[in-house]
Amino acid sequence: MKKIVLILSLIIVAYSCKAQTAPKPNIDKIPPFKILKPDSTWFTPNDLKKGKPVMVIYFSPDCSHCQHMMYDMKPKMKQFSNAEIVMVTFTDFNRLAMIRNFVRDFDLAKYHNIIVGTEARTYVVQRYYQVATTPYVAIYDKKGKLIRAFNKLPAIDTLAATVKKG
Repeated sequence: MKKIVLILSLIIVAYSCKAQTAPKPNIDKIPPFKILKPDSTWFTPNDLKKGKPVMVIYFSPDCSHCQHMMYDMKPKMKQFSNAEIVMVTFTDFNRLAMIRNFVRDFDLAKYHNIIVGTEARTYVVQRYYQVATTPYVAIYDKKGKLIRAFNKLPAIDTLAATVKKG
C-alpha cells in the first residue's frame, strides 16, 4: 500500500511541475501587428516590402536600454539598410509625442527602412513574443521565417550579422 501511495505521489508531483511550465510561443512568423505611426497613419505586415529581411524591435521610448541600442546602431545603420526595421511600442495613442521625440532624437525619419509605431493597449506584439523586458528583437528572413529572437539585446554586430543571413 505504501508503494502505491508513493508512486501516485510521484506522478502527481511530476504532473503538477509539468503543468506549471508555460508553453513556448510560436513566433516563427511575423506577428499580426497593427501600429499607429507618429504621423497618425496605420502600418501592418501587409505594408512591409516583399523580399527583405524584417527586424521587429519591441521597445519603449523612455527605456534606457532601448535608447542605448539606438546610440549603438546609429553609426552602423548601413549594415541594416537591406532590412525592414519595425519598432513597436506599447506607449498609448495619447502619448504619440513621446514616439515623435524618439524618432526626432535618433533622426530615424531619414532611414526609410525604419517604421516606428505603437500598438497601444492591444498588446498583440507583446503577447505574441511574451515580452518581459525591452528591447526585444526578432529577426525574420526574406520569406518571413524567424531566424533568431533575442530576449536581451546582443551586440549590434550580432544583430547585423543575423540580418545579413536573411
